[in-house]
Amino acid sequence: MILGEHDLTALALTLRLAALTTVILLLIGTPLAWWLARSRWRLKFLVEAVVALPLVLPPTVLGFYLLVALGPHGPIGGLMAALGGRPLAFTFTGLVIGSVIYSLPFVVQPLQDAFRAIGRRPLEVAATLRASPLDRFFTVAVPLARPGFLTAAVLGFAHTLGEFGVVLMIGGNIPGQTQVVSIAIYDHVEAMEYAQAHWISGGLLLLSFLMLITVYALNRRFRVVKP
Repeated sequence: MILGEHDLTALALTLRLAALTTVILLLIGTPLAWWLARSRWRLKFLVEAVVALPLVLPPTVLGFYLLVALGPHGPIGGLMAALGGRPLAFTFTGLVIGSVIYSLPFVVQPLQDAFRAIGRRPLEVAATLRASPLDRFFTVAVPLARPGFLTAAVLGFAHTLGEFGVVLMIGGNIPGQTQVVSIAIYDHVEAMEYAQAHWISGGLLLLSFLMLITVYALNRRFRVVKP
């Protein structure tokens, strides 16, 4: 068999990390994107800049500061130690925190664009029918923003699959605990094991391509059936 036990373990851990990160990002990113799309606060651009920061910040820089914050002497890691827990650096939980922060703009921005594209008219019509703000969000905004949710979920998942700098800085390279697929590929290349690197890289390439095809096909279908 080309792939070893460590490779399959890294693949399973990566898929679990990507799935959990995507769920958390949708839960956090949906209200944030809704507020960014609807708010008229004149300093809103500051929040947008913070959300988009991972797009331009080198991953190792973000990973370094997360490592400092989550380590035993950092504010979050120190608080965890004071509460009787363990620092979050070099743990799976630390990987989740780093992945959520690093992939946040890939989820928030598609959702924000989708909510903005809805406009105010459908919500105003629902308001005239005495729908509450919560009802208007779940019965009008969310269904109309389905393409945005699909794009956000796929981009968040795929971006987490390919993380390297952040996860290496904050999680290290502990097989079975923090070693993800991107780090496993690097290990194989460093060891001149190109066959294993080809198999893993090719699998990720195919998976990413299929996810993008699904997104474009479904978005095209949504545009066609949209009244």
